[in-house]
Amino acid sequence: MEGLAATLAALDYAAVAVFGATGALAAARRKHDIITFGFFAAVTGVGGGTLRDLLIDAPVFWVLKPSFLVACLAAALAVWVFGGGRGRGRLLLWLDALGMAGYSVVGALKAASLGVPPLAAIVMGVLTATFGGVLRDVLAQEPSVLLRRELYVTPALAGASTFAGLYALDVLPMAAAGAGFAVALSLRAGAILFGWKMPGFPGRPPPEPED
Repeated sequence: MEGLAATLAALDYAAVAVFGATGALAAARRKHDIITFGFFAAVTGVGGGTLRDLLIDAPVFWVLKPSFLVACLAAALAVWVFGGGRGRGRLLLWLDALGMAGYSVVGALKAASLGVPPLAAIVMGVLTATFGGVLRDVLAQEPSVLLRRELYVTPALAGASTFAGLYALDVLPMAAAGAGFAVALSLRAGAILFGWKMPGFPGRPPPEPED
């Protein structure tokens, strides 16, 4: 049980910091001030985990441990100091991929560790991995990650499912988490590098409205 708690804590801090950095990068693209950097980082970093904890009736993680907010603010400060220059959009994509992959596992792991059934744990993983990014895009007035055709929710679903399946088979939590993270990140990387997409609805698009 101590090993499981250590695994969860390490993954949680890493995912919060990485997702927090994506929020700060989104603020950088809009040329916001340092306070907004911190706000974007905090909302993005803890948004998905907050929704997860509320749904599984667990204490909200950052309320009990404000050090998670400190991790978000540290990420925002790092972006403020080092995140300027070209390639910011590309960096945002890859950090978001890392955060999504990590949080897909963290969300499922925390839910499973509290006795949530496997299917619900998978859903918690997906929500944890995507909700912070949705909030970030709304705040930054950018197209939501959920509205893009390239793979995003699918990698989170695959990563959470891989972890939950291995965890149910009594695979060591760290090994199951590593496998889930690798699956999610690989699929998201394929979407970024090669434009992988899920097939769309085969019907014809609706006609344009007449003037």
